[in-house]
Amino acid sequence: MAALDTLARLELALIPVGSVAPAPSNAVRDAAVAVIFRVGADDESLELLMIERASYAGDPWSGHVAFPGGRRESSDATLLDTALRETREEIGIDLTSHGRVLGALERVNPMSPSLPPLSIAPFVALLTRDAELALSDEVAEAFWMPLAALRHPEASSEVEVVVGSGRRSVRAFVHGRYTIWGLTERILRDLLSRLEGSPRALDNG
Repeated sequence: MAALDTLARLELALIPVGSVAPAPSNAVRDAAVAVIFRVGADDESLELLMIERASYAGDPWSGHVAFPGGRRESSDATLLDTALRETREEIGIDLTSHGRVLGALERVNPMSPSLPPLSIAPFVALLTRDAELALSDEVAEAFWMPLAALRHPEASSEVEVVVGSGRRSVRAFVHGRYTIWGLTERILRDLLSRLEGSPRALDNG
């Protein structure tokens, strides 16, 4: 099965889960997200689960396309526990019983001083059993995006987005009505570089 062969190669290129440690500075709060794959109906393609965050006043990521995840709580023993808990809370999927964690990607931090000081650890997982989505109030929508759409040469481009009261030109993936930029775009670029076997610098977002 081509899809599983691709994931097996990706797993070798990921950071071992046990190597993901908390942020070294108390001034930075830890967070984690889950980058979830599933095998397509044709058993050959792969799809990624994305969410569109609900719109709330004062939320800097309001309405953004993202991965399920959030900030680490005191009850989370590890950052992986944070990603697993947030995934259950936001979309109703229990990856411990419906999936398998493959590894991790490089941490990403907001580059804008107007955003909270976070260090976000992305964990990559495969959904191994069908699971019904149950969206929380924090999630407006969830959808599966074909990995092939991200790998298309024209998928990534410079676009203008609204930031605060102004506009900004950013690198983004555009898929239908969805514009994926910022932290999520940087996570996707890291993921794609590992799939392609050519790491890239995360220099934008």
